[in-house]
Amino acid sequence: MPPAASLRESRREMMLTLPMHRLIPKMAVPTIVSMMITSMYSLADTYFVSYLGTSATAAVGVNFSLDNLIMTVGSFLAVGANSFIARLLGAKQDRKASQVLSTTFFTAIFSGLVVMILGLVFLDPLVRGLGATDNIIQYSKDYASYVLLAAPFMASSFVMNQCLRSEGSALFSMIGMVSGAVLNIAVDPLFILGFGWGVKGASAATAISKVVSFIILIAPYLRRTSLLHLSARNIHFSGEIVSEVAKMGFPAMMRSGLAAVSMIVLNKSAGLYSDSILAGMSVVNRVVMFPTSAILGFGQGFQPVAGFNWGARRYDRVYKAFTFSSIVTLIAGAVMGIILAVLAQTLIGLFTKTDQELLAIGVLSIRLQCLVMPLHAWVIVVNMLYAGLGKARGAAILSISRQGLCLIPSIVVLPLIFGANGLAAVQFASDLLSMLIAVPLCISIIRDIKVRMLSKAEEPVEVDANPGVVIV
Repeated sequence: MPPAASLRESRREMMLTLPMHRLIPKMAVPTIVSMMITSMYSLADTYFVSYLGTSATAAVGVNFSLDNLIMTVGSFLAVGANSFIARLLGAKQDRKASQVLSTTFFTAIFSGLVVMILGLVFLDPLVRGLGATDNIIQYSKDYASYVLLAAPFMASSFVMNQCLRSEGSALFSMIGMVSGAVLNIAVDPLFILGFGWGVKGASAATAISKVVSFIILIAPYLRRTSLLHLSARNIHFSGEIVSEVAKMGFPAMMRSGLAAVSMIVLNKSAGLYSDSILAGMSVVNRVVMFPTSAILGFGQGFQPVAGFNWGARRYDRVYKAFTFSSIVTLIAGAVMGIILAVLAQTLIGLFTKTDQELLAIGVLSIRLQCLVMPLHAWVIVVNMLYAGLGKARGAAILSISRQGLCLIPSIVVLPLIFGANGLAAVQFASDLLSMLIAVPLCISIIRDIKVRMLSKAEEPVEVDANPGVVIV
């Protein structure tokens, strides 16, 4: 058997036979590591910039929304491709899976170029729209300029990262993401403080790290050591590919897009109080992103396992995967919440030595979010289950619930009642409300999986068809 075919069968056997307590950690740990280290370089940016003062810290936080906007483009294509490719590989449709990869990869590069050009042309209104105040406008423009130059690499890297995971290459995906992140952390102090570039240095370090990650992630495709083949000749905008990618990419796009919108609304609301409140909420978002990234990494390790087995009609393994993942994330969410709550004062204190307003709002917001971290972790797993199985409607509802249906109204209402402390509580309220939405959706999908487990022979062998299933 040729080496590529042997590797393909080995990975397929792994996805279909390895026990869940071994398979999901094997898939998830590299992703967790890469996402947590990526979070660390966001923290590093904020930490070193904090030496420049509260206004510079606020500016970097404002531009966090720009990252989300760029990743909205990439996530629409990447998550849609991940879900469809995992199901195609489970059904042994490898050629079509390569067409999905190539189509989404080149579309991501083109989309990133459009974002880059438009962002640089309209840089001033862009950063003001993100929430930059008059005090931090120049800092915000300095940071945004280099990040925009990296937009094509960021969007396409996200596609490659997700597609490598969908074929079981989570370790190489981790190497690509971690290498760029480590480089970013290493050069941050040199660019920001050593060369005296200030905020521009943080942005340049981030842009360079994104390009390095892109080069590493594309290497297995260029060397033809991956299961999927990346080539312009494989671009194929068929109705099925466009439909499937759009169907599952839309919830991810809504999640990222609404995250960006909610962050902008939060920035604008915080800016009405002071730069200290704005900087404090920005620091909180970077700190809480660390445990959230671990949970998301675990969920993204679980998602292709669920999708692959769904495509192979192994519904029993889908159920086992969800049960195992739910237990792990609930426990992990509780443990991380306790640790983060205890360390909240120390962590926020790393970003300011004198600004008591920043410190107070940051500690309060973190501790409130820690109270509901287990619930937030479980909702992520339910969301990943819907995405992995190609259940677009449920995935869309869950994606928009936390950042849209729950968070944005909380940002509008709670500060009216509690002032700045209301801003500190918006993520807590959003997580609590989104859990109430996730429970009935979870009951619905589990009921469907159990029905298929009992009547497997009646289900047509289609990777994308779910006849007779109504998702509420």
